[in-house]
Amino acid sequence: MSSSQKNIQKRTALICGVSGQDGSYLAQFLLAKGYTVFGTSRDAQGSSFSNLQKLGIKDRVTCISMVPEDFRSVLVALRKSSPDEIYYLAGQSSVGLSFEQPAETIQSIALGTLNILEGCRMMDKRIKIYHAGSGECFGDTKGEPADEKTPFYPMSPYAVAKASAYWLVNNYRDAYGLFACTGILFNHESPLRPERFVTQKIIRAVKRIAQGSDEKLELGRLDIARDWGWAPEYVEAMWLMLQQEAPQDFVIATGTTMTLEDFVKTAFEQVKLNWRDHVVQDPSLFRPTDLAIGNADPSSALRELGWKATTCGAKVVEKMYQLS
Repeated sequence: MSSSQKNIQKRTALICGVSGQDGSYLAQFLLAKGYTVFGTSRDAQGSSFSNLQKLGIKDRVTCISMVPEDFRSVLVALRKSSPDEIYYLAGQSSVGLSFEQPAETIQSIALGTLNILEGCRMMDKRIKIYHAGSGECFGDTKGEPADEKTPFYPMSPYAVAKASAYWLVNNYRDAYGLFACTGILFNHESPLRPERFVTQKIIRAVKRIAQGSDEKLELGRLDIARDWGWAPEYVEAMWLMLQQEAPQDFVIATGTTMTLEDFVKTAFEQVKLNWRDHVVQDPSLFRPTDLAIGNADPSSALRELGWKATTCGAKVVEKMYQLS
C-alpha cells in the first residue's frame, strides 16, 4: 500500500446532508477509499436514511444531528467528528420548491454555509471545505456555455441562495485563508432522486403507464434545456477538488444539453410508447421565472482535475429507467 493510500485511509470526512442523493453516493465513494465517514441530518435519530440503506452502507456511516442554521449545533458536529474534509451538501435542494419556501431555502443554504465556514475558522485544525454550488446561479446565458468566469444572474430563490453561499466561500477563502471551494454543479440525476424532481417524476410515471395506468403525465414547460449528468460520477469531482494543492472553484457538467421534451421522449421510448399520447402541459406547473437553456463548459475540470462526465443526455434517461 502506498503512503498516499495510507493517508487517505486515515482521513475523516463530514458530509452535511448525507441522506440526499449526492450525500449518499459521496459516502459510498469515500468509504471505498478508506475514509471514516460522518454524516449529518437535522434529526439523526428520527431519520430513516433510506438512500444509505438502498446503497447498503447505513451501518458504516456515523450519523449525527446538525441543524445548519444553528451555529452551536454546527460547532458541536464539527467537534464530534473532527473532520479533515467537509462536504456541505445540506439545504433545501429544489428550485421549484424554493418559489414556495424562499426564506427556508435561503436560510438553509446561505446561513448554513456561513456557519460551516465560521465553525471551521474556529477549529484548531485545517479543514478542507467543499461547498455544493449550482449552475442555476448563472441564470439564462442565452445558450452560451457557462464557465467559471461567467457572471451570475440567479433567477430563483434557490439560485440566489446558492450564489450568496458561493460568495461567502470566496470571501472566507480570501480573508481567512480557508481551503474552501465551490463545485458549480449542473443538473445530475440518479434513481435516488425524490419524485419532486421532474426527472424522477417522469421516470416513475412512465413505469406506471407501462404497467397499465391510464394517468396523464402533467408537466410544465417542455422547451427548457438542461445539462443532465449522472450523480455517481459527480461525487468523484467533489472529492478531486479537495485533493488539489490550492482551493479552486469548478464548473461540473457534461457539456451537452437536452430539452425536457427529448428527455420525456427518450423515457417513453424505453417502453416503446409515444410520449404525446400520455403527456399534458399544465400551466400551473410553470415557474414564475425559469431559465430557458442551461449550458455549461466543464473544460477546466478536465484540464485541472482530470475529470470528465461519461454519462450524458439519453444515457442518463436510460440508466434512470433501468435502475429505478
